[in-house]
Amino acid sequence: MLYAILCYNSEDAVGSWSKEYHDQTMARLLTVHDKLAKQGRIGPVARLLPTTAATTLRKGREEMVIDGPFAETKEQLLGFYIVDCESLDGAIDVARDLAKANPGTGSYEIRPVAQIHESHLPAEKKPAA
Repeated sequence: MLYAILCYNSEDAVGSWSKEYHDQTMARLLTVHDKLAKQGRIGPVARLLPTTAATTLRKGREEMVIDGPFAETKEQLLGFYIVDCESLDGAIDVARDLAKANPGTGSYEIRPVAQIHESHLPAEKKPAA
C-alpha cells in the first residue's frame, strides 16, 4: 500500500539553520531516500517552498483567492514522501528513519493514499486488471 508521509515543522526553525546544518540534514535524509529507492519503495518526494509563496482558494458562497496558507498552526507542511509499505507499521518505521535523519522538533503525519490515477506507478506496483 502507498502511504504519504507529510513532514511538518516550524518554518522559522528550519529557516534559522546554518548552511552546514542544512546540508548535513539533507545528506542524512538522502541516505533514507536512497535506501528506499534501492528497495523500489519510494515515490514522489517534494520539499515545498515557504508558506509566503502559498496561495489559498477559499470555498464558500463565493470563491476567494488569498495570498498565503492561512493555517492556524505553529508548524507548517514543509514536504512529503510517498512510500510503498506492506503495512502502517512499515510506514511508521520509514517515518522514524526520517525523524532520526532530521533531529529536532516537528512531526510526520502518515496517511494511506487512495489511488485515483495509477499511470505513474511502476508496472509491478499497478493493480491487476
